[in-house]
Amino acid sequence: MPLVDWLAATPVAAALRASPTLYLLINAAHILGIGLIMGAILPLDLRLMGVLRHPPVPVIGPFLVRTAGVGVALALITGLALFGVKPADYLANGAFLTKLGLLTALAGLIAIQHANPGFRATLHGGLIPLSVRCVALLSSLLWLATLVAGRWIGFL
Repeated sequence: MPLVDWLAATPVAAALRASPTLYLLINAAHILGIGLIMGAILPLDLRLMGVLRHPPVPVIGPFLVRTAGVGVALALITGLALFGVKPADYLANGAFLTKLGLLTALAGLIAIQHANPGFRATLHGGLIPLSVRCVALLSSLLWLATLVAGRWIGFL
């Protein structure tokens, strides 16, 4: 728990606890990060699964991957700041723990997809292998589950 205590004692956590306006802005930035992730990953996954036929993956793929990366960075930074406000409460929240588990699974899934030579070939115009399609389906399901778990936190 020393890391949790340290996070709760940071100037950022103290500032968020002291300022409802700052908390609101960081929370809004967190939602923006989530929007960037979902707005980039879902269309890319749908295209990789073959649900969407156009535009070509080489046209949208690299842009959507970078957009999702920006969203992940923003969501992680702001999420860590928000966590520092009440870390003990979050660690006792089943929905938060579920969200962390899903995010951990997603990190592994993203690593698998990006290490897949078929994914890299797809981004350069190659055929979309079944392995890439399957990971895209699992990615969509896990991101949607993570979104639901994140919203569920406030209800527990």
